[in-house]
Amino acid sequence: MSNVKESTDVLVVGGGMAGLAGALALRENGADVTLVEVAPAFGEVGAGLQMAPNASRVLKRWGLLEKALEIGVQPKHLVFRDAVTGEELTRQTLGGEFEERYGAPYVVIHRSDLHRILLEACQAAGVTLVNDVLVQKVETGGDRARAYSAKGEVFEADAILAADGLKSTLRGTVANDGPVNSAYVAYRGTVPITEETPATDLEDVIVYLGPNCHLVQYPLRKGQLLNTVAVFKSPSFERGEEQYGGVDELQAAYKDCVPAVQEALKNLATGIRWPMYDRDPIENWVAGRMALIGDAAHPMLQYLAQGACQALEDAAVLQDAARNRVFTPEGIDAGAWEAAFRDFNEERAARTARVQRTARIWGESWHVDGVARVLRNMLFKSRGDNNFQYNDWLYGRNEPGAPAEVPAGAVLAGA
Repeated sequence: MSNVKESTDVLVVGGGMAGLAGALALRENGADVTLVEVAPAFGEVGAGLQMAPNASRVLKRWGLLEKALEIGVQPKHLVFRDAVTGEELTRQTLGGEFEERYGAPYVVIHRSDLHRILLEACQAAGVTLVNDVLVQKVETGGDRARAYSAKGEVFEADAILAADGLKSTLRGTVANDGPVNSAYVAYRGTVPITEETPATDLEDVIVYLGPNCHLVQYPLRKGQLLNTVAVFKSPSFERGEEQYGGVDELQAAYKDCVPAVQEALKNLATGIRWPMYDRDPIENWVAGRMALIGDAAHPMLQYLAQGACQALEDAAVLQDAARNRVFTPEGIDAGAWEAAFRDFNEERAARTARVQRTARIWGESWHVDGVARVLRNMLFKSRGDNNFQYNDWLYGRNEPGAPAEVPAGAVLAGA
């Protein structure tokens, strides 16, 4: 075809966390990988993110964990407090027994820093990176897959990885659905840490739980920045307005919270807010030689802090599935991609569906009031530090695999 722009073993559509991780994983297997990104330059917006051990183990596998630790922070504790009274509800020590049990540390890192680490790893590994490409359609019939861009370019590949995010166009190949409005929005902000910053804010991930709202704080960049996220139920977002002209909703949502929470609101950048969407889980992510990955496959609410973590897990499982099916001693078996994608889908869909559903339930439990809040607080306070029964299914070393049977929503994490 005269308008074929690129021919490659694997084409990755999308240059976010999932796309870069998938590209790196398959390049490490030996594939010729081309990644196309709609933006004119690579980058990541947002503030901090939490990498639980199930994600930091993947970075360790790829030799990238030390780079993350060089720029990130290892918090000492994950602490939950009631936003109205300020009382501590429960805590988890994140070093020592926790790190030993799960085989890797809990790390908080700026999104742009993790994105840069993955991008540089892809560049060093030889992934071909192409910007300013909007893929509108994929055809997966025959012995090659083709992706068609808005400019008329055609990218040919043995396999295509769709990593085009929450509002994925390519998801329409396997599902007829759309993003689900959660009614909650987030404001985020990072500010320099000063002498006036409370010392405890420099050591822990702190989560304040309030009626229809919560607030999370933790340090970034070796303690140079303080990351703050405020999440609350928004009447305007419920009406369908992604952005809103003022901060009156934000102020109203936290009016009954303790002074520490009120003071933390000053750290937020209020020029833009982040509407919180997910999608209902789907069982099938594969159309022939194309597979979804990351938020294109399983967008989730942030309450378990697992969006980027699950994308890294996806890439690790895909790496193993492709190595077992496609990369043979004789060379690459291009015809085995469909089988590799089926193995990947089968391994991942049930686990990520559980994380999606649990995140929804977990968010509901955070934002209750009245009797439900009293009962929630009693339950939290009954849990002792280093009680791992509610964490193992998510952070355990058996990932990716069948989760243990524990109560839905029973895990400690934060947005």
